[in-house]
Amino acid sequence: MKSLRIAICLFALALPALATAQATPPAKQETAPATAPLPAWEQLSAEQRETLIAPVRERWNDSPQERGRMLEHARRWKSMPPEERERARRGMHRFEQMSPEQKQQARAIFEQTRDMTPEQRQAFRERWKKMSPEQRQQWLHEHPAPAQP
Repeated sequence: MKSLRIAICLFALALPALATAQATPPAKQETAPATAPLPAWEQLSAEQRETLIAPVRERWNDSPQERGRMLEHARRWKSMPPEERERARRGMHRFEQMSPEQKQQARAIFEQTRDMTPEQRQAFRERWKKMSPEQRQQWLHEHPAPAQP
């Protein structure tokens, strides 16, 4: 049971990777029509489970230094209420659509605001909106995004 929980948590981490895993669909597709409900985990075939878990296994094995972070993300994801998970999914999707410059800016802002209270973040957003493009560039220069792993 514990290994199933870990697998589910790791699967949650793989959702962004699964969404972008392949640009072209496989030649033989074993998925039900979009309107048909998909089965519960217990009803999936071993092949379907393997398809879902393989990307997580690869990330886990390829990045030993990231395993602690991956496990913590899975634990946090599991503890999130459904509304918060949906908000996180929307944020991940929005981030994926950004240009490299926008992603760099988002990382810098996130790094500076991650430990702030909601009130402090709101105050920061209000200040940011009032800044000119030059002031924003200056702020980004003074508060660079962390280096990518």
